[in-house]
Amino acid sequence: MGTAVRVGLTGGIGSGKSTVSALLRDHGAVVVDYDRIAREVVEPGSPALDAIVERFGPGVLAADGSLDRPALGAIVFADEASRRDLEGITHPAVRARAAELEAGADTADVVVHDIPLLAESGGRGPYDVVVVVDVPVEVQVERLVRDRGMSPDEARARIDAQASRDDRAAVADVVVDNSGSLEELTAAVRDLWQELSAR
Repeated sequence: MGTAVRVGLTGGIGSGKSTVSALLRDHGAVVVDYDRIAREVVEPGSPALDAIVERFGPGVLAADGSLDRPALGAIVFADEASRRDLEGITHPAVRARAAELEAGADTADVVVHDIPLLAESGGRGPYDVVVVVDVPVEVQVERLVRDRGMSPDEARARIDAQASRDDRAAVADVVVDNSGSLEELTAAVRDLWQELSAR
């Protein structure tokens, strides 16, 4: 049994990255979902949540003691230094949990790190292969309006807050085009899986 192939999977909001992630899981990949981990590491009683309250005050807690994401978001999106402080608390906790999950996946041939902001974090990370799910911006807007109930302006603002398609392409080893049908995407992921498994 060789070492697992480590895949960094990313894509802009509305690109279909989660669908690709699920398809890879169906093929047998172990998926380390950074969105889920980011929620997990700030659950009540976690050291990260305690540190967030210490830094930002009790106003970032909901009545049930959980993190009030909109309240925290309002603070950190308005202030770069606050955002960096938050990242300094959450990122190490997320990385540690991801490493634990990967260590538990020793029977897998392929471990997929599903990371929404891979290109934004300043590089390609320690991955053997970086896979970017890509669609034109117009398609992202259309999907966010249709599937998440955003206005076109809200959708564009969310897209503009992320890395550009060029930034993501610059870190990609493989680009999966998801502007077609689910059948086309399923076939593309099947080919990708064969390529990853062959490593």
